[in-house]
Amino acid sequence: VQLQASGGGLVQPGGSLRLSCVASGSIFSFDVMGWYRQAPGKQRDLVATITRGGSTNYADSVKGRFTISRDNAKNTLYLQMNSLKPEDTAVYYCNAARYINGVVNNYWGQGTQVTVSS
Repeated sequence: VQLQASGGGLVQPGGSLRLSCVASGSIFSFDVMGWYRQAPGKQRDLVATITRGGSTNYADSVKGRFTISRDNAKNTLYLQMNSLKPEDTAVYYCNAARYINGVVNNYWGQGTQVTVSS
């Protein structure tokens, strides 16, 4: 399975972006999908996840501003980002995880740069 992330760019503080992550195959088989981000010199951190059943989880820093969703028919994961702040600047990666017999198989997209600056 290949994941292709897109939608990043340069935006002013307070602006919005929507990231997309298209999978080469069906995403219905993935137990959890999510977005992570990595700022320069920092570790990769969780932003948001969504389960096959639609349950969501967010990092405290993005709650109320970001919304994760998935469209199984389009094999696409989304991240709607509103009220963006300079500290949201990072490379954003999509992730898909499948749990089989207690073993997790992780798949990563290539990353898309988000820069929030005036």
